[in-house]
Amino acid sequence: ETKHGGSKNGKKEGLSGSSFFTWFMVIALLGVWTSVAVVWFELVDYEEVLAKAKDFRYNLSEVLQGKLGIYDADGDGDFDVEDAKVLLGKYKHRWIKEAIKEPLKKLKEKQESKKEEIKDEEGKKKARKGKDAADRKDKKAVDVNKLKKDPDKAKKDRGKEKEKSLDKNVKSKEAAKKSASEKDGTTQVGKDKETKKITRKKRNKQSSGLKERSVPAQPTPPESEEAIQPAEKSYVESGKAFPKKKKKPKLLNKFDKTIKAEIDAAEKLRKKGKVEEALRAFEALVSQYPQSPRARYGKAQSEDDLAEKMRSNEMLQKAINTYDEVVSLPNVPSDLIKLSLKREADRQQFLGRMRGSLITLQKLVQLFPSDTSFKNDLGVGYLLIGDNSNAKKVYEEVLSLAPNDGFAKVHYGFILKAENKIAESIPYLKEGLESGDPGTNDGRFYFHLGDALQRMGDKEAYKWYELGYQRGHFASVWQRSLYNVKGLKAQPWWTARETGYTELVKSLEKNWKLIRDEGLAVMDKKRSLFLPEDENLREKGDWSQFTLWQQGRKNENACKSVPKTCALLERFPEATGCRRGQIKYSIMHPGTHVWPHTGPTNCRLRMHLGLVIPKEGCRIRCAQENRTWEEGKVLIFDDSFEHEVWQDAENYRLIFIVDVWHPELTPQERRTLPAI
Repeated sequence: ETKHGGSKNGKKEGLSGSSFFTWFMVIALLGVWTSVAVVWFELVDYEEVLAKAKDFRYNLSEVLQGKLGIYDADGDGDFDVEDAKVLLGKYKHRWIKEAIKEPLKKLKEKQESKKEEIKDEEGKKKARKGKDAADRKDKKAVDVNKLKKDPDKAKKDRGKEKEKSLDKNVKSKEAAKKSASEKDGTTQVGKDKETKKITRKKRNKQSSGLKERSVPAQPTPPESEEAIQPAEKSYVESGKAFPKKKKKPKLLNKFDKTIKAEIDAAEKLRKKGKVEEALRAFEALVSQYPQSPRARYGKAQSEDDLAEKMRSNEMLQKAINTYDEVVSLPNVPSDLIKLSLKREADRQQFLGRMRGSLITLQKLVQLFPSDTSFKNDLGVGYLLIGDNSNAKKVYEEVLSLAPNDGFAKVHYGFILKAENKIAESIPYLKEGLESGDPGTNDGRFYFHLGDALQRMGDKEAYKWYELGYQRGHFASVWQRSLYNVKGLKAQPWWTARETGYTELVKSLEKNWKLIRDEGLAVMDKKRSLFLPEDENLREKGDWSQFTLWQQGRKNENACKSVPKTCALLERFPEATGCRRGQIKYSIMHPGTHVWPHTGPTNCRLRMHLGLVIPKEGCRIRCAQENRTWEEGKVLIFDDSFEHEVWQDAENYRLIFIVDVWHPELTPQERRTLPAI
């Protein structure tokens, strides 16, 4: 076995541990002494290498110095050969250190001798300069003659010389400015650069031809809840003024600052969406520190979030109560009072408790009388309960304090239009929209401004409708309803087949005389059941309606007067169940004109059954097409498109109106869409 290279255990014998170490040491020593030989016998031209390295370093200084600066061992601001020497001295293996010590010493001596040679060379250069000056005097006369012969060339040369010197001056000035700005700790702001933070204590104001406001110092990072947000650009840049950013509200009083860490931990849970855990954490804080306004506010916010998650009105009422408790505590920061009461009013409105919301808003205005935004909210509160008179007074007060308040202007214009003061409403609505103030970019204001201009015969109305369409408030210039379901088929006129409600249309047309006769009987015996149109849609004339179904609810008393008509309709839930529509008789007398207007929603289609139609003088326009009624026939149109009516006949016109769900609405949508 040993003859054949084997061993007793059947494994081949390789290199032993001692022989492996021997070879390793031989290779290592060869590497070291090769390096020493390279240095000792000058196999490499170090001067050339260093020169090239220097050029390379200058070319890429901006890129490399940031990365290599961390290896600056000798404190001269950059990484160079001297730093490499220092770093080499930090190797742990002393035998390597010793091996290279002597060669490095010789290299250093060589560099010193090189420096001496350079000094000698400089002395020789100075001597040569004296000789060159004498030579130049001799050549000057010759040069002058040449210049006389070729003046254009001389001018060009002088121009080049000037450009070069100017270039040098500009570069030197830029370098000086740069170094000055670095010393002062300021940074000039360019067109597309953001303002940089300034950490120096002293700043020197720099003056220039264009006056710019100095960039304000950024404060040290403040505490989370009571922190002030860093100021936005407040300087003038390229002719544009940037407004200052609003300060972050201060929500912590002196006591809350002492428990800030606990509050922040609970708030972190809430922001991560762990609502139940956050609520438990804030409840524990309120139990432990009942005098803490911030802890109680956090509890209210958590209850608010949980109410939304659970879709629970009961939980939302708890949140409203907790918001109210915050304000009753001692030493509550004013910003926290504002946030609590504002949110309380908003949640009360959400629950439909408009009166309660109004009381909360009145409290806000009393506490902060100089804050016009709360007065604006109070005005909206009055509008929500239909108290236009008090809302008008509030907005008049706001406009006396802040004449350019766009929010107050659009709402004041809206109130004037509701009072039928059409011409007076236009400038307020227009200026309010043009202001671009928060709360003004609302489809209702574009709608009412366009409507007011139309009634004044001003074609500028369609400019505002177009703008409303471009800003996403309207489906198109002609279709301007505000309560819509996206994606529904939109066209002004429809056929029975397109709607899919052919059975309803057939039934109406088959029984039109029955429907007409019951309507005429009501006109003769109970004329008071026909109520005048009350939506301020008439320019002139007499237009009244007798309603059987409203928002999907049957009017039992009205149906007693027309029982057969109501029984007929009970078979068609697409009409009786349409909670965004009506079923009614409509009578219009001669001399009536109905302004161009649109319905509130695209979720319905409107059917008109002709009952008593004069031969001439009655017509309806929907979008850009006019049509007329026929007795016993149904017209179908989408009243979310602009439509207009004229009654210039010699006798009254009587029709039967039936609203139906848009055929593309799903059963789920028909069940859940809120009533209009």
